[in-house]
Amino acid sequence: MPLEARLGYLLKHAQQRLTRASAEALAPFGVDGHELAVLAVLAAEYPLSQVEVAGRLGVDRTTMVALVDGLEDHGLVERRRSPQDRRKNIVELTAAGHDCLRQAELARRETERRFLAPLGEEAGAALVRALRVLVVGVREGEE
Repeated sequence: MPLEARLGYLLKHAQQRLTRASAEALAPFGVDGHELAVLAVLAAEYPLSQVEVAGRLGVDRTTMVALVDGLEDHGLVERRRSPQDRRKNIVELTAAGHDCLRQAELARRETERRFLAPLGEEAGAALVRALRVLVVGVREGEE
């Protein structure tokens, strides 16, 4: 079987192409895909600790600290001690973080649309649904 017919090879190289395109699209906003994911999690649910955000993203604590440090350095998030548990850092989006998230999400969605365009709208949507089943285990209508 040729390499180009193997699922693992195809998924890996498709992911690499999408990652490169996404990095280019997000560069003007000063964030990468990982940082954008942090902003999206923080916007979806308040307030969250660094540990809770790390759990939702499936990253270790050390990686999460580095991500939050970078976002904080750029004024996109603020960290504060939890009033309920002084050992926890609560992380919240700043106004600049909300603005960055809004603009970067538009760029991300457009990049994904262009990436999937050669498949056509219906096949592109079907691919995303199929990958959700494989990765998240959620079928349409089961959410």
